[in-house]
Amino acid sequence: MENLFRLVDHEDFLSRRCIWVNGPVIVGAGPSGLATAACLREQGVPFVVLERAECIASLWQKRTYDRLKLHLPKQFCQLPKLPFPDHFPEYPTKRQFIQYLESYAKKFEIKPRFNECVQSARYDETSGLWRVRTISTSGSTRTEFEYICRWLVVATGENAERAMPDIEGLAEFGGEVIHACDYKSGEKYQGKQVLVVGCGNSGMELSLDLSNHNAAPSMVVRSSVHVLPKEIFGKSTFELATLMMKWLPLWFVDKLLLILAWLILGNTASYGLKRPSMGPLELKNTMGKTPVLDIGALEKIRSGDIKVVPGIKRFTCGQVELVNGEKLAIDSVVLATGYRSNVPSWLQESEFFSKNGFPKAPFPHGWKGNSGLYAVGFTRRGLSGASSDATRIAQDIGKVWKEETKQQKKRTTACHRRCISQF
Repeated sequence: MENLFRLVDHEDFLSRRCIWVNGPVIVGAGPSGLATAACLREQGVPFVVLERAECIASLWQKRTYDRLKLHLPKQFCQLPKLPFPDHFPEYPTKRQFIQYLESYAKKFEIKPRFNECVQSARYDETSGLWRVRTISTSGSTRTEFEYICRWLVVATGENAERAMPDIEGLAEFGGEVIHACDYKSGEKYQGKQVLVVGCGNSGMELSLDLSNHNAAPSMVVRSSVHVLPKEIFGKSTFELATLMMKWLPLWFVDKLLLILAWLILGNTASYGLKRPSMGPLELKNTMGKTPVLDIGALEKIRSGDIKVVPGIKRFTCGQVELVNGEKLAIDSVVLATGYRSNVPSWLQESEFFSKNGFPKAPFPHGWKGNSGLYAVGFTRRGLSGASSDATRIAQDIGKVWKEETKQQKKRTTACHRRCISQF
């Protein structure tokens, strides 16, 4: 505990409640944080999970639309140590996935500290420990905490904050403008002209949902996009690609996928959906850009129920001007412009994480940094990537933990009177 004593020399140590964590602190109680906690539990390593929201998986519970289903078969989305229930469909719904995560947390006795927002985290060179400062809210009460730990696991993921584009005139538009994370259903947009900005999986799916609710969506396609069928010959496209990758080089699998997509979907460029020059798998691996898996939007585009429009030049009152000079009268705007990492806003570290909030090292090496710092859920490979990270992290920490607990028997813990040593 000599390292801990060194911390009391700092004046600001006395200004907040301090908690010594006898194990790692995990920031984030989404699927990535839960997976890491479960794997640590299996290793016998204690931990604390900090979550700014009042529930687990807040992205799924609060910032997703009602009709959402997993885009990949459930076997590619399950977390370590617990498969999906057999009675769940191949593509579980949003509610079913949340159910699964809640049962996962219960099974592995994961009890996050909710409503606890991390303000900063930094490595203290003097003590060799991490100092994680938070603000905990309970009603109108705000309490500052400082967690002292040896290991820090960043599990806030790729989608911590909404990405809001800066578009000329948007503030003067006058109609409703929302981000996709606030969209629930197209029911209230019946009969309205809605501009959907973005043509990824969210943009396509929201446009489809709007059309199904008798709205008139126009989808902005600013750049090229790969659209693939959700299934090929009755098998998930992702599953088929994974199978082919075991035997064939990536470039060849990309060629086969594009040929099959052309046979099933036709020439998407004729509908305003020009394909990138780079293949879908190569683009995903190098740029992190996920191909769109079509679940019905393309048919709506063919029929004209969903209008594809080019990039935006500017907004004016009640309308949008496009880069081709066309002007559209619109009632509402939905920004399907994605999300970003928020790590740079609170983690005081520059060696492991880059300015965009992702680890600098490419997959599969971006899970471990220096001085006990780890990252989970930043692989751009969905839930399967997060599960892989979580397993590696728990094994790495668990190895050290087991070696040290074998060498050192239970010892008396002495700490400063303001340091709560309960974890």
